[in-house]
Amino acid sequence: MIGRWWENRTNRVQSAGPLAEIQTPPRAGVLSCRVLDPVNEPVAHAAFAVSDAMGRKVVSGGTDPFGSFVATVPVGEYRLTVSADGYTPYLTSTVVEENSLASLGDVMLEVAQLPELPRAGDWEIEPTHSSIGFTARHIGLARIHGRFNSFAGAVRIGIPMERSAMHVVIDAASIDTNVALRDDHLRSADFLDVERFPTLEFYSERFVHKGGTRWAVTGGLTLHGVTRTITLDTEYLGLGNGMEGEVRAACRATTELHREDFTVSWQTMLARGIAVVGPSIEIELDVQIVQKE
Repeated sequence: MIGRWWENRTNRVQSAGPLAEIQTPPRAGVLSCRVLDPVNEPVAHAAFAVSDAMGRKVVSGGTDPFGSFVATVPVGEYRLTVSADGYTPYLTSTVVEENSLASLGDVMLEVAQLPELPRAGDWEIEPTHSSIGFTARHIGLARIHGRFNSFAGAVRIGIPMERSAMHVVIDAASIDTNVALRDDHLRSADFLDVERFPTLEFYSERFVHKGGTRWAVTGGLTLHGVTRTITLDTEYLGLGNGMEGEVRAACRATTELHREDFTVSWQTMLARGIAVVGPSIEIELDVQIVQKE
């Protein structure tokens, strides 16, 4: 990692210039940084996290369109982490003094070595080490966490990777929120109606590289007899070996579904008009695939 530090790391907050308007509370100072790529272009929306000497996160967020961030923090010692897709994370420490500017100057991120892509050919989801989970709001307050316990899928890795395709089939009746009465209701005609629609299916032939380890996998999801186009925001985690030496590829993916898009519009209301189940559902996938023999 390369970091060019300003000559005075803890200059007083100046009485003129853009920092003149920053009002620091008692026993506080200002921490700043500008994040650049290897050709000195600003890295917008890079993620930063500032932790104190005990490892507790004090402030976090993203850089502005010019790759900069400025934060007011209590006096003390801090550890800063800066990360962005496709780059190696940058770690450093600094001290913030009262009514002073602790500037890290220009921090240059190094391009990360991308993980090796899976070999072209036919692969299949390994269900023992994969999961399909979801999160929904309950009566507008608590969050319900659930999963589907039974699913299968195949992935055809193309050359290049953008020509890949996948097909996943989920057993609708395998929905599990750890509450039997609720699960029976979710299987009923009010929601998934598993007798009429026993499976959920996703098929995609559109793999788009978004930079670094990020991919967008777009395809058709068929749920409750309705097909809609969705995109999985996917992070490719690389290759590894299983217990028997077989090569595995892994990824994480997320998306958000809206019940009414799939005509799952049951709206039984409790007192005060609060919907029992919220309108959107967050989907989270952790997937490992193994190559077919």
